[in-house]
Amino acid sequence: MGGGDIDPEILSEGGLVGKAGQPKEEGKAVPSDEAIIDALRTVYDPEIPVNIYELGLIYELNVAQNGDVKIDMTLTAPGCPVAGILPQQVADAASSIDGTGEVEVYLVWEPAWDMDKMSEDAKLALGFF
Repeated sequence: MGGGDIDPEILSEGGLVGKAGQPKEEGKAVPSDEAIIDALRTVYDPEIPVNIYELGLIYELNVAQNGDVKIDMTLTAPGCPVAGILPQQVADAASSIDGTGEVEVYLVWEPAWDMDKMSEDAKLALGFF
């Protein structure tokens, strides 16, 4: 996965679009949701000066007991020009946290993203107040 090429069917229907990491090493603590979220806050859509977490593009984050991470995310629009790279950046960011195992990122389209999903800080940064 990665490299910027996503199957057009996955882009239209959703599905697994990013993978990173490897099984967690024995004895390492499983990271907290907040640690993963902090890593996700380092990922930006290059066309928008707000991180993807504050934009509301992360719909679900699950950290399993074995350190594996599953993330459901969306994009601002199905034709988003960074659709081929952003999900892999999300997987790579999450897997950079110590104690994380394998990371899978799924692209979902329901519910559709809209500006109401943005945090107050994101709205303020983009001048929506």
